[in-house]
Amino acid sequence: MRDAGLRPTRQRISLASLLFAKGDRHLTAEELHEEAQGAGVAVSLATVYNTLHQFTDAGMLRILAVEGSKTYFDTNTSDHHHFYVEGENKVLDIDAGPVTVSNVPEPPPGMEIANIDIVIRLRPKRG
Repeated sequence: MRDAGLRPTRQRISLASLLFAKGDRHLTAEELHEEAQGAGVAVSLATVYNTLHQFTDAGMLRILAVEGSKTYFDTNTSDHHHFYVEGENKVLDIDAGPVTVSNVPEPPPGMEIANIDIVIRLRPKRG
């Protein structure tokens, strides 16, 4: 946390332990809040949101807007794309190899492309 420029407060340490102890994952602030409550970490949902955004700004997480106002936080900060399973609210990583992005337009003057996020929506096959 210090390497990312953040002061390691008790709440940040507790939330980081929950976030990063299980490997690469995608979760919402509400899901992390529920995990924290289950683990006996006394933290408000607002604090979870603030901490997740601080971690994102520090480069420790990647933000992924998938479903309208639903935002997922990804512990894998490498460049990669995602599958989103509709109806299950589940996000899965796509391996880096199979996706190619072409014909990307030039950004406006003074701007650069920071990232390109591709989300492929999945649903069960219909009969």
